[in-house]
Amino acid sequence: MKREHVRDLLQRVADGSLDPEHVLGQLSFEPAESLSFATIDHHRALRQGFPEVIYGAGKTPEQVRDIAVRIAARGDGLLVTRLDADAADLLGASIPGLELNALARTAHLAAATPRPPGRGTVLVVTAGTSDLPVAEEAAVTLNALGDCVARVTDVGVAGIHRLLARGEDLARAAVVIVVAGMDGALPSVVGGLVRAPVIAVPTSVGYGASFHGLAALLTMLNSCAAGVTVVNIDNGFGAAVAASRITHSTA
Repeated sequence: MKREHVRDLLQRVADGSLDPEHVLGQLSFEPAESLSFATIDHHRALRQGFPEVIYGAGKTPEQVRDIAVRIAARGDGLLVTRLDADAADLLGASIPGLELNALARTAHLAAATPRPPGRGTVLVVTAGTSDLPVAEEAAVTLNALGDCVARVTDVGVAGIHRLLARGEDLARAAVVIVVAGMDGALPSVVGGLVRAPVIAVPTSVGYGASFHGLAALLTMLNSCAAGVTVVNIDNGFGAAVAASRITHSTA
């Protein structure tokens, strides 16, 4: 149950068009639902504007389905990340209208009432094509949260002219998410070109000395460009949520 729904119920009680007992019934749903393997936080939408997001990795397909069905039933939307193919197939067969994204490894069900849009556009920039799965996770998450998303792909520092050619896109963005592996240098370059907040996402893409993304993470943490913040390795979801809170806090 989202804040907008609760506000509408209270307004209708105040103007006499809705019986208080009916509203009590609506609000009496348990804030948490216990399963044998999970405790679902159904009031996450009320506190944060979006329901609890399901992290699919490490869960069986049946566990993912059972949690997802209960969250989807509330009508506030659904987002599942890090889905494997078996869980995606089971979810698609269980929840009508679900949007599956194989590249992002996500499943998204739109809310019955769309979330208020954020201010401006969040630009998702990738250094290389190999970074696309993490970038697409960020893009799907942003769409679920009500943000306008644009993409700039494969503009890493090995061919810096590709990035400089997209200067107008960079300048228009309200927030820029930069996804990069290998040496992880791209966020520093972008941070030196834009006035918007830059959220850097290191990826586990690279040869042996990249240490599965640790080299990129350390590069980004040591960025000399002001205004660059960093999330965990391969965490496109976390970057998107941070960006959406920026755009919605100023909406």
